[in-house]
Amino acid sequence: MSFGGPQPGGEQQGQQGYGYGYPQQQPYGYGYPPPQQPAYGQQQPDPFPGAQAAHTPDWGALAEASEARGKRKRWLMIGGAAVAALAVGAVVATAVVATNKSNDQAKNGGPTATGSAAPTDTASPAPTFSSVAPLPPPDPMDFISDAKKDKAPLSAEGLFPGKKLTMNGRAYQKGATSSTNNCAAVSQGGLGQVLKNNGCTRVIRATYVKDGVAVTVGIAVFPTDEQATKAKKQASGGIAPLAGAGVGDFCRKTVCLRRTNSIGRYVYLTQTGFTNGKKVTTADQPVFQTADDLGTFSFNQIYARGRAQASTAAGAPGE
Repeated sequence: MSFGGPQPGGEQQGQQGYGYGYPQQQPYGYGYPPPQQPAYGQQQPDPFPGAQAAHTPDWGALAEASEARGKRKRWLMIGGAAVAALAVGAVVATAVVATNKSNDQAKNGGPTATGSAAPTDTASPAPTFSSVAPLPPPDPMDFISDAKKDKAPLSAEGLFPGKKLTMNGRAYQKGATSSTNNCAAVSQGGLGQVLKNNGCTRVIRATYVKDGVAVTVGIAVFPTDEQATKAKKQASGGIAPLAGAGVGDFCRKTVCLRRTNSIGRYVYLTQTGFTNGKKVTTADQPVFQTADDLGTFSFNQIYARGRAQASTAAGAPGE
């Protein structure tokens, strides 16, 4: 596009060209006509009629050309985005394929970075674990609560082993022991009838002595723990003291300390007093200490019996 008036050599009707195609007029300066100021409200005449019409831009055509260029630019941008998306998709697909290939090689034992096969450890196979939860260990109380399960040998030496026992640093010398199926025969007061009524099958006794205080502990055996518990609650009187093996009579015609308790199908009883026949009072702490020690010892021995049988059952669950 160019700007300005008609090109050299142009003509206007009724006038002869002059110089660069301007109309011949009275010379003024460099060949331009003298300026004329138009009157107010009067349009100044165009000194070059037809020139503006010949060179005025075609605004409609320009708009159409601009719109066409805009459409081409948009299509180029859309096409470029599509090509970029395809390129990114190709890169992602390549990465996925490469990753899958790496996983397949790892899973199938593919070659290592050096090209050799990965070593395998045949000497140490991976440990395996069962999905089945192990059974809980047997409860010792299950064995000492029912005669049908409590099958271990039962004797005076088994419950009261050795020649002495020590509890918390206190040593007691063992005297005589005994075992009988006639439960009432080794009892005092109303205890014999209680033992008989509740199904007592056996009584095992042992005597211990320390510093002039003697104690006889008796363990009465019942078929079930329910029967033993009932006998403990109904108990009156006490276990008959057992003399012998260096221990003289005690607790015959005097006041002694009697205690009764139970665990499982066993009732354990103590009769404690002075070997010289002295009456026991609440101030006689050694007597109470001796009764506590032998009661604890009896409890531990009975429970240990149940624990031993439970341990054996745990080692042979199929039996």
